[in-house]
This record gives sequence, C-alpha cells and structure tokens, in this order.
Amino acid sequence: MHEFGLAESILDAVERRAAGRPVSRVRVRAGVLLNVVGPSMSQAYEMVTAGTVAEGSALDLVTVPADLACRGCGHRSGTTDPLAVCPACGGGDVQVTGGDELTLISIEILEARDVPGNPRRDRDDPAGPA
Repeated sequence: MHEFGLAESILDAVERRAAGRPVSRVRVRAGVLLNVVGPSMSQAYEMVTAGTVAEGSALDLVTVPADLACRGCGHRSGTTDPLAVCPACGGGDVQVTGGDELTLISIEILEARDVPGNPRRDRDDPAGPA
C-alpha cells in the first residue's frame, strides 16, 4: 500500500509549515495516475500523524486528471484512465502527461485559544484568559 509513503511525505510538508502549531485540516491534490485509494489514504494518514502536530486533523484529498493529447487528430482533454484512447477519434496514439503530482494545497492551524490546556487563550492576548 503506497499510501503510507505518500502520507509520510504529506506529514513532512505539514510539519515544516506548521512549525510546531497544531493542525486541524490538510488539503492535498493528488494526480489520478498515483492511483490513491481514498479510504486507504485516510487510514495511512491517521496512522502516520499519530503523536504529531497533525494528529486528529482531517485530510481532504482532491484527485486531478491527467492530460491527454492525441497525436492522430490533435484532440486534447483530461483523462482518468492511464490507458486511454482518444475520445474524439478513438485512436490509440495518445500521449498522457501529468496526473502524477502530489501537492499540499493548504493546512489549517488550530487557533491557540482552541488548544486544550493553553492558559493564554490566544497568542495575541497577553492578558491571558478572560
């Protein structure tokens, strides 16, 4: 299950950007050619984030198609099939590009006032709790 390796890569990027702050949500774009299985990815992500700043965070996975270009008729389109034929002419002489990317789109940081045990409520409130 290659989702564990992908989840570890995602966690590495999240931890660098979070800089020790707890994370509540992560959004990732994965190309269709990576063949990421949503439930497997969620399970792998949950396992690799245990004990980290991303523990308990939600993972939003957005799958993006690959680009298809037909050498026969010049038609261009997106495809979710790595063995696609041209949808315009039915020709098999196509070039499939992209669809193999893994991109961290965004992370949501848990507000300091929402962190259990934080006596200051918020970093911007030096007076502490109200």
